[in-house]
Amino acid sequence: MDRQKNRPDHISPEEWDIRCDLAALYRLVAHYRMTDLIYTHISARLPGKEHHFLINDYRRMFHEMRASDLVKIDLDGNRLDNHDPGQVVNKAGFVIHSALHNAREDLICIVHTHTRAGIAVASQSCGLLPMSQHALKFYGHLAYHDYEGIALDTEERERLVRDLGPSHRAMILRNHGLLVGGRTVPEAFDHIYFLEKACDAQIAAQAGGQDLVTLPDEKVRRHTADQYRHDEIPFYVDMAWTAALRLIDPERSDVWT
Repeated sequence: MDRQKNRPDHISPEEWDIRCDLAALYRLVAHYRMTDLIYTHISARLPGKEHHFLINDYRRMFHEMRASDLVKIDLDGNRLDNHDPGQVVNKAGFVIHSALHNAREDLICIVHTHTRAGIAVASQSCGLLPMSQHALKFYGHLAYHDYEGIALDTEERERLVRDLGPSHRAMILRNHGLLVGGRTVPEAFDHIYFLEKACDAQIAAQAGGQDLVTLPDEKVRRHTADQYRHDEIPFYVDMAWTAALRLIDPERSDVWT
């Protein structure tokens, strides 16, 4: 299916491609049960120095998101088109995502989730333990941000940026959930998938009631984290993304409309 054939005249081909990928990511997040009704967000920054980005219309569930449902806004939260005046942008989503899209130009896509396992690990003083191969993907590359209440205060943006730092692409929001960024939409999907899996494995292991075996060897921890950053990894990330798209069957769905 040629996704461009459904492109509205007022949207550029470049923006439409990003819209299609972002809508597909929303549906994959729904497929993997990472949703919290309408209360989390995925965004993608558009090309250009203005730092405009796309975020969800709050009226839509993730499993029904279409490319045309995404709302283009600026860093002040202003909607930039009026083709559907009923679209709603959530302020908390705007605060978190605008902070990172403004400060981290390398991160094209930002994903935020409130899953049971993610919130559980975010509420543990130990954070994510180095107890699984999935967890070691983030070893030495995971930030933490303390809870400040529902993210409605724009002043929190500078602290979110500070805590994520200049190079991390994953962060645990204490007592809240998970946040990842990707240099591409497929990379953002890869990060949230494996961070969620790492949290899920930790909670399952703790529930078993036995002593946990963490990986004590610092050399092994860092070696494994480095392996996840090998030059070939983006190739596999893109391959997994292409395979995952078949789960939502864009050839037969309305995701690209």
